[in-house]
Amino acid sequence: MMIRCSIGTAKVLGLKKVRVDALPTTAYLMVGERCHFNCAFCAQARESSARADLLSRISWPKFQGESFLQGLVQPEAQTVLQRICFQVVQDKAALEDTKEWVKAVKSKTHLPICVSAGPRTLEEVKELLDLGVEHVSIALDAATSEIYDQSKDGSWMERFELLSESAKKFPGQMATHLIVGLGESEEEMARCLQAMYDMGINVALFAFTPIKGTRMEGLKPPKMSHYRRVQVAHDVIRTGLARADYFRFRDGQLTNFGISVDELQEKRGGEPFQTSGCTGCNRPYYNETPGEELYNYPLALTTKEVEDAWAYVREAKDKRGEG
Repeated sequence: MMIRCSIGTAKVLGLKKVRVDALPTTAYLMVGERCHFNCAFCAQARESSARADLLSRISWPKFQGESFLQGLVQPEAQTVLQRICFQVVQDKAALEDTKEWVKAVKSKTHLPICVSAGPRTLEEVKELLDLGVEHVSIALDAATSEIYDQSKDGSWMERFELLSESAKKFPGQMATHLIVGLGESEEEMARCLQAMYDMGINVALFAFTPIKGTRMEGLKPPKMSHYRRVQVAHDVIRTGLARADYFRFRDGQLTNFGISVDELQEKRGGEPFQTSGCTGCNRPYYNETPGEELYNYPLALTTKEVEDAWAYVREAKDKRGEG
């Protein structure tokens, strides 16, 4: 059986010789091809004409299963990797194949495993967790049902309800993805983030990435200042420093986090701007082009990078000097 690995993962596993600026600390694996959904931003969408080996900006070459499993026990992989993450294209066959891959991986390594998939029922979530999966991620992607209707297939509310029910039944084991830049306001994203963390759902934050061959290929990625403010809101909410209820907004844009930006910078440094998600997930260049400014930093930020990131946040300080 074949499996796709992100190009950086292939490097860590000794399957490809490529130059990378930052090694992935999670092994990213893709199961299945061409989703039965037709999300407007996704290279794997039903009607997408993008390359079949793409997910976001990353290429995912195919490898023989045995070669992949042998790579997991190589010294570099054992040194670098902190987690295994399965990205599952949404169809029933891919989900069943993933269960077999989880069993195979667990026979080779004790690394924690997460699965980003499209389970349709609590029972399907339970089946994955019963195999020893640490987290199951059900991607909302969109912060509101209206944005979901414009960019994705299916029902936002159905997905939200399954996430909510799963979080109650399996506390601490559910996660989701949210994409910044699909048309939502910063207020809408902040309130969605608060709702997720109130339910104990971990969030991985992504920047919208236009991919050639998708229906949204002509749209622009989010402005860096917009993304930086959402990153800070996310960090403040997940660390419990403040709730979105105490944020201030003007025309949907964040102007105040309930704590001054100076105090937040002193307390949090570059943490808000590093890749979010499960522990050990750094997703190098998933949303970025090498050589350009990074939306999500895969490594600790330099002093200059920290200063530059917070400068974007300060762009929205309100006229009273609050922020």
